Amino acid sequence: MHLFDVDRRDTLVDIGAYCLMPNHFHILIREKDAKGKGVSKFMQKLMTAYTMYYNKKRARTGALFGSSYKARHVVDDVHLKYLFAYIHLNPAELVARGQLEKYAYSSYSDYLDIKRKQRAIINPHAFPNYFSPDEMKDEVEEWLLHDVPEV
Repeated sequence: MHLFDVDRRDTLVDIGAYCLMPNHFHILIREKDAKGKGVSKFMQKLMTAYTMYYNKKRARTGALFGSSYKARHVVDDVHLKYLFAYIHLNPAELVARGQLEKYAYSSYSDYLDIKRKQRAIINPHAFPNYFSPDEMKDEVEEWLLHDVPEV
């Protein structure tokens, strides 16, 4: 089975947005477990699997991450809407202005309705539909014009 063929009902969490950077990543996830164990289980599996992959690829052993993940609970729509923009803006310094949709390691282009197999990673239906594709691009471009505080 290929990663992009996983049945979304079988996942521990719903992924709303992500961005992989050279030295860190951001991921917006929604808990699916009624007991509240899905996020920690998902993060443990994700970080273990990536460490095993990386160590095998680089013929190395040992820990890869310097610390455990940091999580914040989102309590309102303003914060959630901000996070969609913040996560998708992360590679803004790595790509030319107006070219964020070409950054392959982010879910941004999926919200612009650019067709690609990686769209299977996210479940946008589990999150509020704040933006049409045009509104998403406008909103993120607007954030680029301002100094955005880190969340």
